Amino acid sequence: MTAVIGKAQSLRDAYGHALLELGEKDPLLVAMDADLSGSTRTILFGQKFPDRFFDVGVMEPTMMSIAAGLALQGRTVYASTFAVFAAGQAYNFVRQSICYNRANVKIVATHGGLLVGADGGTHQIVEDIGLMRGLPGMTVIVPADAPTTRAATFAVAERDGPAYVRLTRENLPTVTDGSFQIGKAAELRSGSDLTIVAVGALVARALEVAEELAKVGVSTRVLDFASVKPFDEPALLRAARETGALLVLEEHSVLTGVGALVASTTSENYPVPVRRVGVPDVFGESGEPWALLDRFGMSKERIRNEAWELLRLRGKVQ
Repeated sequence: MTAVIGKAQSLRDAYGHALLELGEKDPLLVAMDADLSGSTRTILFGQKFPDRFFDVGVMEPTMMSIAAGLALQGRTVYASTFAVFAAGQAYNFVRQSICYNRANVKIVATHGGLLVGADGGTHQIVEDIGLMRGLPGMTVIVPADAPTTRAATFAVAERDGPAYVRLTRENLPTVTDGSFQIGKAAELRSGSDLTIVAVGALVARALEVAEELAKVGVSTRVLDFASVKPFDEPALLRAARETGALLVLEEHSVLTGVGALVASTTSENYPVPVRRVGVPDVFGESGEPWALLDRFGMSKERIRNEAWELLRLRGKVQ
């Protein structure tokens, strides 16, 4: 199986339209924002259901507290703002009010990672996956494209308890058919020499590198790990056994993200060589979004080089 890379689409638009559909089906669903509804696309819900939409202004911690209260009164709540505010500014309120109480709040955070671009290091949160993954009971989803975003928006509605969905500001190429399931990894490309585990914006790059490697006879499996928590441990360990090496790609700190998850899981269960490509132990900086990925070590050239080193470790190439 080989995925085809399609047209780039807005993940935020996919979320906004899916939220609108959910609102039409569920009269108890409410949406919240913190003065960024035009950017997060919750504005679509607000225009259609003004009596179920609450814009609290620039008070993200307050939004999380109100969201928890509404959820504990029987509402399904979608709360959105930029990732740096949802996971950073409001962290303790997410922890204490939402997760501690297992409140049914779905935090859909946009503008995650370096692809925020010109907004710079203060707004380019690259620690949020690790922060949210560490919270007891929190579901964590990082879609790679618009179809997965749409599916994930519906999927977290059906799952009781808190959830964190991380979206990019930039449009991303379509790489899936949208058949997303919480707790399952999507195998977008089969392979036997190496596995690339990728999330979010780097899934398309994983597929591009896999195609380049195929031209020189290297068979590369690509797993889209959109469901970060719970994650697909069987698929990960099967890939470790069958391909013998794992390369992890993420637009997130390598210290606490999916690479750390993959390394710890395999080391305890089926140790194989693992390489992590992501953001090093630094803050971001202002710049053109896609150029920032290259600057901070996530270029296709770097990915190819890391893949080649893993293949060399396994004796697959010279």
